[in-house]
Amino acid sequence: MQRKANEASRVAKGQELEVEHLVEVTEIDREQARTLLRKHGADWPKLKDEAEALKKED
Repeated sequence: MQRKANEASRVAKGQELEVEHLVEVTEIDREQARTLLRKHGADWPKLKDEAEALKKED
């Protein structure tokens, strides 16, 4: 069974808690958090590193 492209590009409802946690821990916005979670999944060290890099860009 093949997933539709739009299904894979969205954060699942169960991941909203992860979005909230990432926003609280790193102080990035929700859209940035969703993007990072789609890209890296639950690789929290990588998520935190990339979030820090995003904050430095702003």
